[in-house]
Amino acid sequence: MWFWKLNCLVDSKAIGFRTMDFELMHHQEEFRELIESFAAKEIAPYADLWDERGEFPLDTILKLGELGAFGITFPEEFGGLNLEFSTLCIAIEELAKVDSSVAITLSAGVGLGANPIFSFGSQEQKMRYLPSMCEGKALGAFGLTEPDAGSDAGATRTKVRLDEKTNEWVISGSKAYITNSGTPITSVITVTARDEDGVSTFLVPSGTPGLVVEPSYRKLGWHASDTHGLSLDEVRLPYENLLGAKGRGFAQFLSILDDGRIAIAALALGLIEGCLAESIEYAKTRNAFGGPIGRYQAVAFMCSDMATKASAARHLVYHAAWLKDNSKPYKQAAAMAKLFATEAAVEVSRSATQIFGGAGFIEGNAVARHYRDAKILEIGEGTSEIQRLVIARSLGLPQK
Repeated sequence: MWFWKLNCLVDSKAIGFRTMDFELMHHQEEFRELIESFAAKEIAPYADLWDERGEFPLDTILKLGELGAFGITFPEEFGGLNLEFSTLCIAIEELAKVDSSVAITLSAGVGLGANPIFSFGSQEQKMRYLPSMCEGKALGAFGLTEPDAGSDAGATRTKVRLDEKTNEWVISGSKAYITNSGTPITSVITVTARDEDGVSTFLVPSGTPGLVVEPSYRKLGWHASDTHGLSLDEVRLPYENLLGAKGRGFAQFLSILDDGRIAIAALALGLIEGCLAESIEYAKTRNAFGGPIGRYQAVAFMCSDMATKASAARHLVYHAAWLKDNSKPYKQAAAMAKLFATEAAVEVSRSATQIFGGAGFIEGNAVARHYRDAKILEIGEGTSEIQRLVIARSLGLPQK
C-alpha cells in the first residue's frame, strides 16, 4: 500500500527523516476506497462535459458532502469526522486522479473556507458557519488575492474602517481569483482588509449589500471550479464579524497557506497518478508499426519517469501531512511538497499528451484536461518562486 501510518523519528533540524513505515491505517483505507468509488461513478463519466460547459457540478458536490469529505479534519461538535489532515489529502488525491475541478472545490472548501473560521473564529462564529460547511451544504471562500497583491499578499489595498457611531466595520476594495466565492451554496467569504493597525480578516456573508461577485473568469483550466473576482463598496459588517484579533490577518493567512500548500501538492499528486494510469493503458492498447507503442523505449521511459515522479511526490506530500498531524514544524516540508509535486504535474501531463499524440490534443481526452489543469498548480497557494524563497529562508540563507 502506498499510504502510511508514519512511525518516524524526525530531527527538526534535518531536511529529511530517518525511518518510515508505510502502512495504511484501516479507516484511511476505507475512506480512500469510498472516495475512489465515488470518483469513478459520480465524477469520471461527467468531468469532460462539466469542463466543456464550464459548469459547477453542484449536485455532485452536495453528494460529496454527504460522504463527510468537507468535515474530515473538524471536530464532531461541528459535524466533522475528526480525522487526520493526511486523510483529507487522500480524498483530494483520489478526486484529482479524475478531475481537478472537484478536487480543488474540496481543497478550498476545507482549507480556505472552513479552516480560517475553525482556526481563528469565536465559538459563536464556528457554530454559525461550520456545521453546514462540514456537511457540505455550504461553502466558504478566502478573499486574499487582489489585482496588485498576489504573491505579495502584504500589499493588500482593500481598506477597512470602524464606524464608531454604528459600531460597524466598513470595507471597500477588490479581490481577484477567489475560489468558491460565487456558488449557489457559498455562505461566507473571509476577506482581508487594511487599516492603521495592519491587515485584519473579516467574515462577509454572501448577499451582504455592497458585495458584488463579478462574472466567472474564462480560465485555461479548472473549468468546473467556481472562480470570481469580488468588489466591496462600503460593505458594512457588525463588529463581531472580525475574525480573530485585529491586525493579525497577515499571520493568520500565512498559516492557512501552509496547510493549503500540502493540499495542493496532494492534488498535483492525484493528477500525476491520473496521467500515469491513462498513459500506461494507452501504451498497452495503442498499436503502431505492428504492436503496442509501450514496447518502444521512448514511451516506456516516459512512463518510468512519470512513476518515479509520482513516488517522489507521494513521499513529500505525506511526509509534510504527517508533520502537521503530529504538531511538528512543517512550513519547509509543505513548500518542498508543493514545489516538487506541482512542477512534476506540469511535466507529467505534458508527457502524457505526448504519449497520446494527436489524441492528446483533442478536448474530451482526460490527459488534455489534465494538461490544462496542471499549470495553475504552480501558481495557486504561492507560486513556485515563492516556495523556493520559503525553502531558502528555512536553510538560513540571507534575505537581503
